[in-house]
Amino acid sequence: MKKQLFLMGTLLCFAVTATTAQQIAVLKYGGGGDWYSNPTALPNLIRFCNAQIGTKIDPEPETVEAGSVSLFKYPFLHMTGHGNVFFNEGEVQNLRTYLLSGGFLHIDDNYGMEPYLKRELAKVFPDRQLEELGTDHPIFSQKFNFPDGLPKIHEHDGKRPQALGIFDKGRLVLLYTYECDLGDGWEDPSVHNDPEEVRTKALQMGSNIVEFAFKS
Repeated sequence: MKKQLFLMGTLLCFAVTATTAQQIAVLKYGGGGDWYSNPTALPNLIRFCNAQIGTKIDPEPETVEAGSVSLFKYPFLHMTGHGNVFFNEGEVQNLRTYLLSGGFLHIDDNYGMEPYLKRELAKVFPDRQLEELGTDHPIFSQKFNFPDGLPKIHEHDGKRPQALGIFDKGRLVLLYTYECDLGDGWEDPSVHNDPEEVRTKALQMGSNIVEFAFKS
């Protein structure tokens, strides 16, 4: 087992430092939640990042299962959905190893996944709690400046948007964006009919997350 974890960590470290490492994958999970929602979101965010912050991300994001060894090929994972989330024991261990080995996971709550997600994150990190990021966190001041923190994209329950994280030795390994719905703002304009100003804020914040993750 220790040898396997070492090899996984080595693979991820290589992927993060390689010139072709700028890749984003959608995390596929069990439980019945719609992990596949917002199909136009990531391709639009990738185009924006490649144009605005100089990334060279493959324009078509791949899909990876939570328990797959292929997880370690990607320095950045994106997860979204509306409903139930479930990780089995193997997936819990795989995700934990991935994140502690240098990986990064952005979870964007598309509305309704909070209670299920928190239950599963407690399995992945029983020794850590989600912590709210202060507005002075560098993720809000990459290329684009958000002095008030996470922007509000969709109303949902009318609560304030929150950026919550899990840290390991001071490094942000997981970001959970709640009551914000960045992914809806990344979608094609015709999907939600969001004003251009709102879509721009969502894309700018998304590119900040990508930029931060690739640097950390």
